[in-house]
Amino acid sequence: MKPASLPVEIAGQALVLSSLRTAFDPALRCLFVADAHFGKDAVFRARGVPVPVGSTADNLMRLDILIAEFEPATLVFLGDLLHAREAHADEILNALHVWRARHAALRVVLVEGNHDRHAGALPITLNVDFVQEPWRMGPWALCHHPQNVEGAYALAGHLHPVYRIATRNDSVRVPCFRFGPQYGVLPAFGSFTGGARDDGRASGERIFLVAHEKVIEVPR
Repeated sequence: MKPASLPVEIAGQALVLSSLRTAFDPALRCLFVADAHFGKDAVFRARGVPVPVGSTADNLMRLDILIAEFEPATLVFLGDLLHAREAHADEILNALHVWRARHAALRVVLVEGNHDRHAGALPITLNVDFVQEPWRMGPWALCHHPQNVEGAYALAGHLHPVYRIATRNDSVRVPCFRFGPQYGVLPAFGSFTGGARDDGRASGERIFLVAHEKVIEVPR
């Protein structure tokens, strides 16, 4: 199924928000992905917590769909590509190598996140450029941790943002994009990740929900 997408303008620049929880810059032909947390399920199992298998395959399948849809020249992970050191298990790294071989011409960049530091360096055979935040690309300052960057609009992850939708009798928390005056935060991409921030709306913030396989802006 083709993912839904919503063209928006953020800080005067065009972005396309995908229902697969990524953002695409059509001018730069760059796909931004936050908080994939590859291997998180393997980490839990290695630490004695029984959780289902399959999040790595699901994450890679969705990346394949996004690459086919947008045909990016560059893919930037906004931190936390791997979850922890146990994510270097053969099953995880073998799957990543097979995926990387399918997209050998694609430039892949990782902005270091806190989990990347704990997980340790990626194998050089994955051909991933490793950079520190904030990393400038076009009009953007690409980060893991949300922050103000002088002279640029920052795109970040880390917070796994969600938004709480409530009725009189029930409520649900859904992933969301949050764009404030100085920086924006993408939802966590990983299929085995939770949500953290759901504290309403900050001043001047635009919020886009990922719900019912669509991207929907919350009215201001």
